[in-house]
Amino acid sequence: MRPHVELVDERDLIWHMGEFEHAQGSTRQRNLSYDEEDGSASLKVRFDTDWSRPGGVHHAATEWYVLSGRVTVGDAVLGPEGFWMAPAGVRTPAVTAAAGTEILLFREYGDWRFDLADADREGLRADQKLVVLQTSEMPWTDVRDGSPMRFDLGGTPVPGLYIKMLHRDEKTGFYSRLIKAKPGWREEPLAHHPCTEEAYCLEGAFDYNYGKMWPGTYFWRPALIRHGDFTADAEQGCTWIVRSDSDLVDWYTSEARVVMQGQATNWGPDHPHSVPPRFVEPVRSRSVGPWEDPSYQ
Repeated sequence: MRPHVELVDERDLIWHMGEFEHAQGSTRQRNLSYDEEDGSASLKVRFDTDWSRPGGVHHAATEWYVLSGRVTVGDAVLGPEGFWMAPAGVRTPAVTAAAGTEILLFREYGDWRFDLADADREGLRADQKLVVLQTSEMPWTDVRDGSPMRFDLGGTPVPGLYIKMLHRDEKTGFYSRLIKAKPGWREEPLAHHPCTEEAYCLEGAFDYNYGKMWPGTYFWRPALIRHGDFTADAEQGCTWIVRSDSDLVDWYTSEARVVMQGQATNWGPDHPHSVPPRFVEPVRSRSVGPWEDPSYQ
């Protein structure tokens, strides 16, 4: 159970103690979204001191994306835009982070538990491996050529959108990718799809039916929630890290609206001190402000 979060600015969120086992060093985390039933979470983490942890295995599928600073995973040194991912049960080598480093940390289907180990757990598939990438050295690919989106089932790629695929699970289709939209890129109308989706804005800006994204803003959206009318900033475009739990299919709706129905009994024009009920809305933070048009969904 994760609440629908759309939109929050991570700078509005309080710091918590970092959730790490068998580690040396001081960390803090901001909870962008959190599943209180199984511990799945999307977090902004800051390493206040030099930090280290021996090799072992996570109880959750775990991903790190480096926003600033330096992270070392085994023999690989990652700077800003570095990424590593370990499926649950796959051994992660020793990891260190320099003081002041900031990352995005994603956990899926499990909590923060981590067991010291010298080998992978038994029962893993052959394709489940540790992934370590310096994404700044990867080329951008046109969305038509490398996207996990199922254009054969719905949707049409709009020119001007580019991706870097970071990881995709061969069995479930769960993927993480970077997406970049050119300045002024536009796609309409609203769409829904059969997978969850989350994104953190890294650069630029972006307008859509839920409001405006800028660096540090984030959403986690359940499956089948309509969203869209995308417009990237006219000068900078926009870049996000985006994750979904299966292949993505877009189903479009034009002139979308929701309606609140019911017969008022003790509120309305004849009751001057009353106010009407409001539409159900996702979690939003103060800097994002109120949703301009909650009926447009």
